[in-house]
Amino acid sequence: MPVTDEEPRARRAKQQKPPRQKLIAGPGILLVWLYGVMVVGAVSRSAVQISTDFGKAPLAYTLSAIAGVVYGFITYSLVRGGETARKAALVCCAAELAGVLAVGAWTLAEPSAFPDATVWSDFGMGYLFIPVLLPVTAVFWLRKSRERVGAAGSDSPDAA
Repeated sequence: MPVTDEEPRARRAKQQKPPRQKLIAGPGILLVWLYGVMVVGAVSRSAVQISTDFGKAPLAYTLSAIAGVVYGFITYSLVRGGETARKAALVCCAAELAGVLAVGAWTLAEPSAFPDATVWSDFGMGYLFIPVLLPVTAVFWLRKSRERVGAAGSDSPDAA
Protein backbone atom coordinates (compact mmCIF):
# COMPACT_ATOMS: atom_id res chain seq x y z
CA MET A 1 0.00 0.00 0.00
CA PRO A 2 1.58 3.33 -1.02
CA VAL A 3 2.16 5.96 1.65
CA THR A 4 0.43 9.22 0.91
CA ASP A 5 1.85 12.63 1.59
CA GLU A 6 -0.81 13.26 4.25
CA GLU A 7 0.25 10.40 6.57
CA PRO A 8 3.76 11.71 7.44
CA ARG A 9 2.31 15.21 7.81
CA ALA A 10 -0.34 13.94 10.24
CA ARG A 11 2.31 12.03 12.22
CA ARG A 12 4.51 15.12 12.44
CA ALA A 13 1.57 17.20 13.66
CA LYS A 14 0.92 14.71 16.48
CA GLN A 15 4.58 14.73 17.54
CA GLN A 16 4.90 18.51 17.67
CA LYS A 17 4.81 20.09 21.11
CA PRO A 18 2.16 22.66 21.87
CA PRO A 19 3.38 26.27 21.74
CA ARG A 20 5.04 27.61 24.88
CA GLN A 21 2.97 29.70 27.21
CA LYS A 22 4.12 33.30 26.98
CA LEU A 23 5.32 34.73 30.27
CA ILE A 24 5.96 38.19 28.91
CA ALA A 25 2.39 39.15 28.14
CA GLY A 26 0.94 42.15 29.94
CA PRO A 27 2.82 42.92 33.18
CA GLY A 28 5.39 40.27 32.25
CA ILE A 29 6.84 42.69 29.71
CA LEU A 30 7.59 45.16 32.50
CA LEU A 31 9.21 42.38 34.55
CA VAL A 32 11.49 41.45 31.65
CA TRP A 33 12.43 45.07 31.17
CA LEU A 34 13.19 45.60 34.87
CA TYR A 35 15.16 42.36 35.14
CA GLY A 36 17.08 43.36 32.01
CA VAL A 37 18.00 46.68 33.59
CA MET A 38 19.08 44.86 36.76
CA VAL A 39 21.25 42.48 34.72
CA VAL A 40 23.06 45.38 33.12
CA GLY A 41 23.41 47.22 36.43
CA ALA A 42 24.62 44.28 38.51
CA VAL A 43 26.91 42.75 35.90
CA SER A 44 28.53 46.03 34.85
CA ARG A 45 28.94 47.17 38.45
CA SER A 46 30.51 43.90 39.56
CA ALA A 47 32.73 43.67 36.47
CA VAL A 48 34.20 47.10 37.11
CA GLN A 49 34.58 46.49 40.85
CA ILE A 50 36.13 43.05 40.45
CA SER A 51 38.53 44.18 37.74
CA THR A 52 39.66 47.37 39.47
CA ASP A 53 39.38 46.90 43.23
CA PHE A 54 38.59 43.28 44.12
CA GLY A 55 40.83 43.26 47.20
CA LYS A 56 38.81 46.03 48.83
CA ALA A 57 35.55 44.05 49.22
CA PRO A 58 35.71 40.61 47.57
CA LEU A 59 32.53 39.33 49.23
CA ALA A 60 30.45 42.33 48.20
CA TYR A 61 31.70 42.30 44.63
CA THR A 62 31.21 38.54 44.28
CA LEU A 63 27.65 38.82 45.62
CA SER A 64 26.92 41.55 43.08
CA ALA A 65 28.20 39.30 40.30
CA ILE A 66 26.02 36.43 41.55
CA ALA A 67 23.04 38.78 41.63
CA GLY A 68 23.71 39.69 38.00
CA VAL A 69 23.80 36.02 36.98
CA VAL A 70 20.54 35.33 38.84
CA TYR A 71 18.89 38.33 37.16
CA GLY A 72 20.12 37.10 33.78
CA PHE A 73 18.73 33.62 34.29
CA ILE A 74 15.35 34.96 35.38
CA THR A 75 15.24 37.30 32.37
CA TYR A 76 16.06 34.41 30.04
CA SER A 77 13.41 32.19 31.64
CA LEU A 78 10.73 34.86 31.32
CA VAL A 79 11.56 35.43 27.65
CA ARG A 80 11.78 31.71 26.88
CA GLY A 81 8.35 30.94 28.29
CA GLY A 82 6.78 27.57 28.87
CA GLU A 83 6.00 25.65 32.02
CA THR A 84 9.57 24.52 32.76
CA ALA A 85 10.89 28.06 32.34
CA ARG A 86 8.09 29.38 34.57
CA LYS A 87 8.99 26.90 37.31
CA ALA A 88 12.70 27.68 36.99
CA ALA A 89 12.02 31.42 37.16
CA LEU A 90 9.79 30.88 40.20
CA VAL A 91 12.54 28.96 42.03
CA CYS A 92 15.14 31.57 41.07
CA CYS A 93 12.91 34.44 42.21
CA ALA A 94 12.38 32.72 45.57
CA ALA A 95 16.15 32.20 45.90
CA GLU A 96 16.74 35.80 44.85
CA LEU A 97 14.33 37.05 47.51
CA ALA A 98 16.02 34.87 50.14
CA GLY A 99 19.39 36.29 49.06
CA VAL A 100 18.19 39.88 49.19
CA LEU A 101 16.70 39.37 52.65
CA ALA A 102 19.78 37.55 53.96
CA VAL A 103 22.32 40.00 52.52
CA GLY A 104 20.14 42.99 53.46
CA ALA A 105 19.89 41.82 57.06
CA TRP A 106 23.61 40.94 57.14
CA THR A 107 24.65 44.37 55.90
CA LEU A 108 22.56 46.02 58.61
CA ALA A 109 23.67 43.65 61.39
CA GLU A 110 27.38 43.55 60.49
CA PRO A 111 28.28 46.54 58.28
CA SER A 112 32.01 45.89 58.72
CA ALA A 113 31.65 42.67 56.69
CA PHE A 114 30.86 44.83 53.66
CA PRO A 115 33.38 47.63 53.16
CA ASP A 116 31.54 48.42 49.92
CA ALA A 117 27.90 47.92 48.98
CA THR A 118 26.43 45.06 46.98
CA VAL A 119 23.35 45.16 44.77
CA TRP A 120 21.44 43.60 47.67
CA SER A 121 22.93 45.74 50.50
CA ASP A 122 20.35 47.30 52.79
CA PHE A 123 17.66 45.38 50.89
CA GLY A 124 18.60 47.08 47.63
CA MET A 125 18.44 50.65 48.90
CA GLY A 126 21.08 51.75 46.36
CA TYR A 127 18.77 50.48 43.62
CA LEU A 128 15.58 52.12 44.99
CA PHE A 129 14.61 48.84 46.76
CA ILE A 130 13.94 47.24 43.38
CA PRO A 131 15.98 44.15 44.38
CA VAL A 132 13.52 43.35 47.18
CA LEU A 133 10.35 44.37 45.33
CA LEU A 134 11.14 42.71 42.01
CA PRO A 135 11.21 39.06 43.16
CA VAL A 136 8.00 39.53 45.17
CA THR A 137 6.29 40.98 42.11
CA ALA A 138 7.75 38.29 39.84
CA VAL A 139 6.60 35.45 42.14
CA PHE A 140 3.11 36.93 42.17
CA TRP A 141 3.10 37.27 38.38
CA LEU A 142 4.46 33.77 37.79
CA ARG A 143 1.86 32.26 40.10
CA LYS A 144 -0.92 34.24 38.40
CA SER A 145 0.31 33.17 34.96
CA ARG A 146 0.08 29.54 36.09
CA GLU A 147 -3.50 30.06 37.33
CA ARG A 148 -4.40 31.81 34.07
CA VAL A 149 -3.15 28.88 32.00
CA GLY A 150 -4.86 26.33 34.24
CA ALA A 151 -8.14 28.24 33.99
CA ALA A 152 -7.87 28.36 30.21
CA GLY A 153 -7.45 24.59 30.08
CA SER A 154 -4.51 24.79 27.68
CA ASP A 155 -1.88 23.72 30.15
CA SER A 156 0.46 20.94 29.24
CA PRO A 157 2.76 19.06 31.60
CA ASP A 158 5.85 20.58 30.07
CA ALA A 159 5.58 22.99 27.20
CA ALA A 160 9.13 24.26 27.41
